[in-house]
Amino acid sequence: MSSWSVLRRPAFRLLIAGRAVDAFGNAFAPIALAFAVLDLTGSARDLGLVVGARTLLNVLFLLFGGVLADRLPKNLLMVGSNVAAALTQVAVAALVLTGTATIPLLIMLSAINGAVAAVAMPASAALVPRTVAAPDRQQANAINRLSVTSAAIVGAPLAGVVVAALGPGWGIAVDAGTFVLSALCFALIRLPSQERPPARESVFTELRTGWSEFRSHTWLWVVVAGACVMNMAWSGGTHVLAPALADVTIGRRAWGLVLAAQTAGMIVGGLVAMRLRIRRFLRYGVIALIAMAAPLIVLGLHPQVLPLAAAAFAAGVALEQFAVGWETTMQEHIPPDRLARVYSYDMVGSFVAVPIGEMAVGPIADRFGLQPTLLGAAGVLLVAVLAMLSSSDIRTLRHRLPRTDPEHMEESLS
Repeated sequence: MSSWSVLRRPAFRLLIAGRAVDAFGNAFAPIALAFAVLDLTGSARDLGLVVGARTLLNVLFLLFGGVLADRLPKNLLMVGSNVAAALTQVAVAALVLTGTATIPLLIMLSAINGAVAAVAMPASAALVPRTVAAPDRQQANAINRLSVTSAAIVGAPLAGVVVAALGPGWGIAVDAGTFVLSALCFALIRLPSQERPPARESVFTELRTGWSEFRSHTWLWVVVAGACVMNMAWSGGTHVLAPALADVTIGRRAWGLVLAAQTAGMIVGGLVAMRLRIRRFLRYGVIALIAMAAPLIVLGLHPQVLPLAAAAFAAGVALEQFAVGWETTMQEHIPPDRLARVYSYDMVGSFVAVPIGEMAVGPIADRFGLQPTLLGAAGVLLVAVLAMLSSSDIRTLRHRLPRTDPEHMEESLS
């Protein structure tokens, strides 16, 4: 069976199209927002507050988003979330373009954007297995990620050019427009009929059920705990310190090219992950995460465009090995009626420390310097990966290899 045969599914095509459009616009958002704040105050601490506020509200609303996604049509939740996100980005763009932006206003709008995005994230993750047959999940997850990273690799350098030539406000305006287009794609998704769920229990009861499922899998909570620490170090280093350092070393346009190199690595990584036949896919994916420290190390030692682009490329390849293995493992081992809630616990655990990293890294860098702090973040990331690998459940969990015989090509989606 061809690795690309899942594209025959109309619902899957619309899903990846919507997510790709989102990714294209969101390639503009971090670059444009970072330099909008730096243009406004020049402070890495203020930048940390703005991006940290978005992440904080995103984490706080994720659990609620998981319950909604297990109750309501997932594609419609994604439509509403994208429309609301578009409105917040229109407001940010207007403030920046008119010169009326202030740090408190940017913090408020970033927080609202994070909250509405949280409603869609568990739904988006749990929708993939609804749009493809079970034997196709590894390929579908890889293609889904490929579509996102392909869009980002186009968007990232273009974002650098737009921000450098026209200013950050126009970059944020592009992001707002893509939210509208992706909402249209999600609105057109038609899913196979599925039995209607019975009358639901309270939100808190459903959250407890999701928590019981989450903590019953050691491999699951160990990876999430490690990702919590790893993401704290990664986000503080790449979302706050790296743009501040790039602004005074390699330049804004070059930083956009470095981000493009990372997304190019993610494309290569997705193509590799699509064809892998590894029984212990999760262990392999976690080992690959060691390469995520490379960009932070290069930034901390001697930031130059070519070495930094190479390190970012390697990090992108590594990230996709883990991401495809993680998505496929979750979809294989978690019951479908609990998947969105478990995804929400995964996301909360993985992201809860991100705002801490983003908000704390500025003051730490003020005390110790940008480059020593980046090297410290790399060290924290490596410790987190090694801690994950210390779990025997992660090292031994077996992956169900995709079936490739023609007998299963038309397996039902139900």
